Formats: sequence, C-alpha cells, structure tokens
Amino acid sequence: MKLSIIIPAYNEENSILEILDRVKKAKLDNITKEIIVIDDFSTDNTKKILSELKDSSIKIFFHQQNQGKGAAIRTGLKHATGEIILIQDADLEYNPEEYPTLLKPILENQAKIVYGSRMETIKKNMSKMYKIHYFGNVLLTLMTNILYGAKITDMETGYKVFRKEVIDNISLRARRFDFEPEITAKILKKGYKIVEVPIGFAARKFEEGKKITWRDGVKALFYLLRYRFFD
Repeated sequence: MKLSIIIPAYNEENSILEILDRVKKAKLDNITKEIIVIDDFSTDNTKKILSELKDSSIKIFFHQQNQGKGAAIRTGLKHATGEIILIQDADLEYNPEEYPTLLKPILENQAKIVYGSRMETIKKNMSKMYKIHYFGNVLLTLMTNILYGAKITDMETGYKVFRKEVIDNISLRARRFDFEPEITAKILKKGYKIVEVPIGFAARKFEEGKKITWRDGVKALFYLLRYRFFD
C-alpha cells in the first residue's frame, strides 16, 4: 500500500524543513510514503530551500507563477501514484503523527474518505485561534450539512484523506482556498460518506504566516452554493 502525501507550500521558509522531517518520521506499518511538495512560486526562501534539498525520497515541483493552494494540490494529484491521497499543509498546524488515526478507517475498509476534525481541540483552546476563523468554519460546515445532507463538524479542515479512486472520478477546478468547499461538495454530490476522526490543531497567527482571511470564507460560501446546483 502506498500513501501519497501532497504538500502545497507558499512562503513557508520557517517550517518547510521541519514539516518534511515530521512527515518522513511519521510511523506507518506496511505503508510506503510518497512525498510530493509543490512550491507555489514562493517569494521568500522556500524555493531556495527546496531547490537545495538533497533527498531523492521527496518529489518537488515548482510553479512558475503563484496560482494558489488548490492549483498546487491539483499539480500534486497529477503526480500521485499511491492508492491513498493525504493533503498536508506546509505549516505546523497539523501533526503528521496523526497519520495512523487518519488512515485507520480507510485501511479497515470503513471509509473511502476521512476528514480530521479540529473542533474538540479548538473548543478547548479557543484563545489560540481567531474567533472569526472559528465561527466562519462553523457557518461553512453548517451550510455544507444543510446543502448536501451531510453530518460533519469541520468542512475546512486541512487534513483530508481519500482513496485515489475517489479523486480520479472528480473534476477539480479549484485554484486557491476554494479547494476545501469544492472537493467536499463534489464528493458529497457523488454520494460518498465522509468519516471524521478527531485531531489536534496548533493554530497560528497572521504574523506567523497564516494566510486565509474572511474574504476566503465568503468565497467558500459562494462555492458551496455554486457546486450544489452546478458542476
């Protein structure tokens, strides 16, 4: 069994090497890890760091212009050869030590899609997360459940895991942070069930590199509505 780990990166010079080290050290029994990094035309030292990385176990691709997280993930999907796909942000908000928890429902044939839900962790550490991000996610998740008849708690989570066959049957257009609502909408429209597992979450501030804003939340709501009625 092979797990393709797709890591979109943009201006993550302070965390890129550490997250790669954590991903490589994540313990998985009888699973081969395929690590795919896509630099989305970073303007800091991320590109330089990746260019100088001498590690044949990591596949690295460089965008020639900034296209957004969704476009970077799509580039990664084109090169993924594993039976299972996992999205890993290049910051340190999500911990690769949780891979076994995320993969368990898929490996036990209980699910084809798993989302890591941050909600319990966030509720216990509300002071560490922007309130607008929390309530925005609650609203977007509520709209997802209403529009698509789902029962999930964290639509915007960065930890999404899929059987590759699920992704192969979906046409993605996302270029930026619209990846989360688009992939969620389209897999639910196809009748797939999303299984959630609780995960930890180390929220970061804008000065630490946080990029998503309230504008992205408004766009996410638009895409949830759009994909409910159009492909």
